[in-house]
Order: sequence, then structure tokens, then C-alpha cells
Amino acid sequence: MQITNQPAATHEQLLRVQDSETGLTGFIAIHSTQLGPAAGGLRMRPYPTEAEAAADALRLAQGMTFKNAAAGLPLGGGKSVIMGNPADKTPDMLAAFGRAIETLAGRYWTAEDMGMSPADMAHVARGTRYVAGLDDGEFASGDPSPITARGIFNAIRVTARHRLQRDTLRGVHVAVQGLGHVGWALCGLLQDAGARLTVADISEARTARGAQEFGATVVAPDAILSVEADILAPCAIGGVLNTRTIPALQVKAVAGGANNQLATSDDGKALHARGILYAPDYVANAGGIINVATEILRIADRPAFVAEKLSAAEATLDAVLTQARAQNRSPADVADQTVATQMAARAA
Repeated sequence: MQITNQPAATHEQLLRVQDSETGLTGFIAIHSTQLGPAAGGLRMRPYPTEAEAAADALRLAQGMTFKNAAAGLPLGGGKSVIMGNPADKTPDMLAAFGRAIETLAGRYWTAEDMGMSPADMAHVARGTRYVAGLDDGEFASGDPSPITARGIFNAIRVTARHRLQRDTLRGVHVAVQGLGHVGWALCGLLQDAGARLTVADISEARTARGAQEFGATVVAPDAILSVEADILAPCAIGGVLNTRTIPALQVKAVAGGANNQLATSDDGKALHARGILYAPDYVANAGGIINVATEILRIADRPAFVAEKLSAAEATLDAVLTQARAQNRSPADVADQTVATQMAARAA
């Protein structure tokens, strides 16, 4: 296996990992260990080029720094990616990637992300001690998706209160992009709350199930971002809010689970200019890392810890949206400034 350092001016470290025996090519990005060991999931996608895979790892790692800080966790930000179709992964490939993580000696902890599962993390754990999101073990936290969905649901409620002046989600129309583990769990919570759903996913089988189980209207993947609805909940890939898609949005607010929803920082300002209230993604979707943190930090009472942190995240979002309204600013800018101030104070 070859592990080589790559240029990463704004990050602490970027490693390229290649193992010819297992067909593994991937990257590990560490953005910051200022508040503690870097933590962030491992995802697998068929990236077109290594440059795109590395760029995704770097951007996601930076997002994890802000997410962990906003959630009040003593963790820094990191992320890792494997190039390829998740259907082609093997136990030996995952174990090899675990050995690469082990060389960092605890500076980075991983867990499942897009294209991964708790069972996959068990294979990664064959190569490293620094893996969470496992199904077995004294502090095992399991699949974080339900907790992530709960946090996003809370964020949608807060956003609806601010933008729609609605105390409940009954009758609120939510367009959900992506019916993976998180998006699916979120739809269940929204249905229980009486919301009306429009959904899209690249899998026709999943959308067919969604229509049946949630009574959802199904649209094509390329149409979900222009659906007329109250709230858009992006729960798939990042960068979906950009100069091309923002002008076509027909919603009053955006609150979802995808990481790095804004393609650039200017896109937060563009949403604000259009009167579309944006719930900063790293505040809204912190439930997963909160759940995983109980394993990393060896928290004995996981339910109490998770409940406390989810409540705090909800309060943080409420404060961010309140300040953004008072100052007539983009919530994305307010959130970034808030987290930067918190990090400086905690590091002092």
C-alpha cells in the first residue's frame, strides 16, 4: 500500500491512499485538530477523477470542523473518501483503508457516510482502532442515520417557525431530495408530523416505495430543485445550491441533511437576496456526528448525551436565524461567524 502526502494549503493534512491488491484508491483529509481529534465519515462514490475525489474530501473535512464545533463537541474536522461504485467494495479493500487510517495514530476517526454501513465499518475496524458507527462493542453507536434525520426534522421545524410562522408541520409541503438512509428516515418523521411530501431519488425503486409508504408525490431527480413547495430538504450530494439552481428554486426555505449544500459562500447570500431562508447545513445535520461522538468519546449514557446535544443544536439554529433576521444577513454568514467565535474562545 502507498500512502503519500498531497498539497493542502488550507488543511492540516491530505493523504492519498492506494492499494493495488484490493483496487483501493482514496483520500483522507484532516482540516483541523484544534478542538480535538478530527472526526468525519468515510464515503464511497464513483468520482470521475482523483482531483474531484480529493476536492470533495477537503471540502467535507472543513465542513466537519464547523459541524463539530457548532455541536459543542471536543472534535476537529476530517473526512475520507474511496473512489468507486459502493457495490464493488470488498472487505479487504475496507480493511486496507483502515490500515491507512491507523497510521494517523488517532488524529482522525472515521465512521459511515454515503455508500457505507455499520457492517462496512466492521471491516474498516480490522485495520484500525479509530473507527466508530459500529454495531457491536461496549460503546457501539450503530447507524447514525435515524439520529441525523431527527436533527434535520428539528431544524425543519425551527425553520418553518421562522419563515412560515408555523408552530407545526401539519400541511407544510416539503420537497425531499434523496431517499437514502437519512432521507428515508426524515420522510417518516415528516409524514408522522402531517407534512405533505414530494420526493426524488436516482433509484426508481426507492421513489416507488416512498410514494407508497409516505403518500409522496414523485418527481424526476433533475426536477426536485424547481418544485413549488414550502421547504426544500436536500439529503443527497453537496453543492446543489449554486448559480444555476438558486434562480429556479420555488420554495420559501431550505433545511436538509446534505453536507456542503452551498457550492460557494456567495450562494448563501444569493438565497438571502431571494428571500429564501437557509438553515446552515452543518447545524441542521449534526445529529449523525453527535451519535458517533458517543463512541469516540466513550460516553456511557448515549441517549441522554444525544438528546442534550440535539436540543442544543436546535437552540443554536434558532439563535442563528434570529440574528440573521435582526441583522438582515445570510444565516450562512452568521453561522460561520458564530462558530469561528466559539472556536477561538474554546481554544483560548
